[in-house]
Amino acid sequence: MYSITKEIPFCYGHRLLGHTGKCRHLHGHNAVAVVRLEAEGLDGLGMVCDFADIGGFLKTWINIELDHTLLLQAEDPVLPLLQQAGERVYVMADNPSAENIARLIFEQVECGGYPVVEVIIQETDTASASYRRSTP
Repeated sequence: MYSITKEIPFCYGHRLLGHTGKCRHLHGHNAVAVVRLEAEGLDGLGMVCDFADIGGFLKTWINIELDHTLLLQAEDPVLPLLQQAGERVYVMADNPSAENIARLIFEQVECGGYPVVEVIIQETDTASASYRRSTP
């Protein structure tokens, strides 16, 4: 099995509804999305995927949707006010935890046709969360 990883740094803000600690308040992160692709074999160039291809795809999507954007759960009471003020907001069905952001990015990469097996969100220098599909 062959694998590659590509890292895409981005900045985002969020808060976690129902959290009893500091994460209940609006705050931001300088995060890194680490995407791992795997394949049994290599393409004609000897690659799982060209780093430029997955990097370009993912960086474009992250820049449009997530970078310098406030990620909020759909039920967040500040959401209508921020939308009305014209702020950049990405609305998530679930709380915008690092775990759920990792799943969101995983699903985007998968929809792009890439053989993604795991996405890690490095939220801080000392904390990360990941998402990967469980194998049957």
